[in-house]
Amino acid sequence: MRPRGVDLSHGVALYLDDISVSFDGFRALDRLSLSIDAGELRCIIGPNGAGKTTMMDVITGKTRPDSGQAWFGQTIDLLRLREAEVVAAGIGRKFQKPTVFENLNVLENLELAMKASKRVRDALWARLSAQQRLRMQEVLETIGLQEQAGRRAGDLSHGQKQWLEIGMLLMLEPQLLLLDEPVAGMTDAETERTAELLLSLAGRHTLMVVEHDMEFVRAIAGRVTVLHEGSVLAEGSLEDVQADARVVEVYLGR
Repeated sequence: MRPRGVDLSHGVALYLDDISVSFDGFRALDRLSLSIDAGELRCIIGPNGAGKTTMMDVITGKTRPDSGQAWFGQTIDLLRLREAEVVAAGIGRKFQKPTVFENLNVLENLELAMKASKRVRDALWARLSAQQRLRMQEVLETIGLQEQAGRRAGDLSHGQKQWLEIGMLLMLEPQLLLLDEPVAGMTDAETERTAELLLSLAGRHTLMVVEHDMEFVRAIAGRVTVLHEGSVLAEGSLEDVQADARVVEVYLGR
């Protein structure tokens, strides 16, 4: 499933403008505006309740905002799309808890992810083309699970399951990846490997990474956006935002 109609010619992959979302009188997003360049790896940080999850829900079509605009590239109005259409446009989302098919092996998980993109009911029984098999091998190498290809997914470590789920998203060839706390629960070695993986994806893909682990953010981030009470509090390098008195007060100083 290749993204169709995504115009990144102006260099911007994601553009949110004046987005507001309220739930029962609580304003989860308050005139939120931000943009992410094509190929960028952007980290989003902020205290619990800052609006990070709601923002991703808006981008992926799960939540409709009360007002504002959300554009993918120059031409795709995300607010007009259903969730499945957002995926088809080229946006993949990974939640904090890995969701892999534990009774299938690693290769079968990748194959299922690829074929789930097809509309034909019997696609799961179709034979793979040579190109599809090559694509699976490329993704296996990217996520570092070549030696685990025949292993049952349920027997993988927590970190390996996270990498497999990222691989399943990559099978859909997304332009934009949204990753929610990708290193939560990982060992130090797995966290380091995940940093290497995400840095290898940047450029070929645009990444939005929501994370609380500041050392991990330091390892991967060029630009950091700090959310607070549903809007952007600060933006810049990690050093810049860590030196911002407002950020220290509401988040880093806790």
